[in-house]
Amino acid sequence: MEETDPLLHSNSIQYESTSQRSDQNDTSRTDPDRIAVVCILLTVMCERLAYYSVVANLILYCTSSLGISSSTATEINLVFTGSVFLVPAFGGYIADVYIGKYRTILRSGFIYILGLILLFASAINYKSWFGYKPGISQNPKIALFISSLVFITIGSGGIKSNIGPLGAQQVECLGTLAVQSFFIWFYWSINLGAVIAHVAVAYVQQNLERFDYGYLIPLVVMIIGQIIFWISKNRYRTALGEGSPFKEIIGICWAGRCKGFDQAERRNHGKKYTKESVNRVRAFCKILPVFGLVIVYFGTYAQTSSTFFLQSERLDISIWSKKVPIAVLESFDNIAILLLIPIMVIFIYPLLERINRSPSLLQRMGLGMIFAVLSVVAAGVLEIHRKEHISVNQTIAGNNYNASSVSIFAQIPQFTLIGASEVFTSVSGMEFAYSEAPDMMKGVCMGLYLDTIGIGTYFALMIIAVVKKISKDSWFPDNINEGKAEYLFFLFAVLTFVNFILFIYVAKRYKYSSEQNNGKSHDEGHDQGD
Repeated sequence: MEETDPLLHSNSIQYESTSQRSDQNDTSRTDPDRIAVVCILLTVMCERLAYYSVVANLILYCTSSLGISSSTATEINLVFTGSVFLVPAFGGYIADVYIGKYRTILRSGFIYILGLILLFASAINYKSWFGYKPGISQNPKIALFISSLVFITIGSGGIKSNIGPLGAQQVECLGTLAVQSFFIWFYWSINLGAVIAHVAVAYVQQNLERFDYGYLIPLVVMIIGQIIFWISKNRYRTALGEGSPFKEIIGICWAGRCKGFDQAERRNHGKKYTKESVNRVRAFCKILPVFGLVIVYFGTYAQTSSTFFLQSERLDISIWSKKVPIAVLESFDNIAILLLIPIMVIFIYPLLERINRSPSLLQRMGLGMIFAVLSVVAAGVLEIHRKEHISVNQTIAGNNYNASSVSIFAQIPQFTLIGASEVFTSVSGMEFAYSEAPDMMKGVCMGLYLDTIGIGTYFALMIIAVVKKISKDSWFPDNINEGKAEYLFFLFAVLTFVNFILFIYVAKRYKYSSEQNNGKSHDEGHDQGD
């Protein structure tokens, strides 16, 4: 995609003012405000640190502190993580149509903080904090817990759909290569926050058995993130939309009467639906099949915080007489990303560029799906081996588990492979959603892409529910030592591979916006700066 691509540069864009000063968002600015970009990256790192601090040991918190069964805790985890990624489309809509990205992010942050306050309240140790232990039943704690997840879901959704596009808008004046670089380091910041959560915060929650401290940390971090984001309010450059994109989409599709988008323009003689608006809707509809085909991938990825976690509980977590926090294994996913992203950006991608073999965004996404297949295959093989060596009784946060003598570090390959898949599928998918989205729909399109993560998580929940129903809990019982969870892992591998074949079919027929606007191939676009 060339720097002159109208999807990234439009004279019709209006700019949102984030302060009372009229000179802050100069639309003629040709260089990015680096402080604004850094603040956005720090904000997203704080938000993700807070999120992963909540979700890292969510199953353990449910089973050890709230008395919820493992299978129900797994369902709560999947519903929560799925919902977090379903709300972004609404958050993107609010930003694009009504209040802009900056205000949406700021207000969503306050909702997020409220949710973290309620979560901390559900976990508070009254005897430690106040010197007495009131006779409170589990029901109020569970009510606070569920309420907190609702507020965190809403707040996170409003931030997710807008923080990436807001950052990209700060650097798009430098061209699409800068946008690509931003999303890569944006994702790197996300995983830096995740590593801190999975290692440090998870240790406090599990080994110190202090979920109140473990949930106080993300609350403080989220407040710091909001302050960092607010400090640079006069520096952000962001576009406002011009009305509801969905109204335009529905109107043009109806005017076309299933006879094509050109019919919509001719029917209205360019008065209501101009050529520009028709092309905008055409670009939007063109990316939907790609979005649909990443759903299964994200269903497989959802296993990292659900079935992978249950497997972790039943592996030997001791090393040198110390207990390893279960969630620390998820950090190998993040560490793989932190290491692989610089390698790809600094060495591999430039090398491929020099020899004219630079992979397209869809090619990268397809490669990531193969790594996801390998990850769940590795998990299935480990599950078979794990159940052959059940000989350890271990206690985790007050719960006893019959575990395998196989070390928990045997999970490193599956987490590393899923991390590698993210570098290609998730990072490239975010860039694809932004760069291929038409103007005034970028927030909505980014939100829809994030929705595929949520739908994928619900897809995983549906698969598990169907498997439990058909197998009558023989595959995935509450105690997975008595089941055949390896069949579940292999099922996800098959589904993801079949989905990969379909993805290849769609990718081969997809025309990038640079091809349509410039009449050149995507590889030629790369030669000129994409």
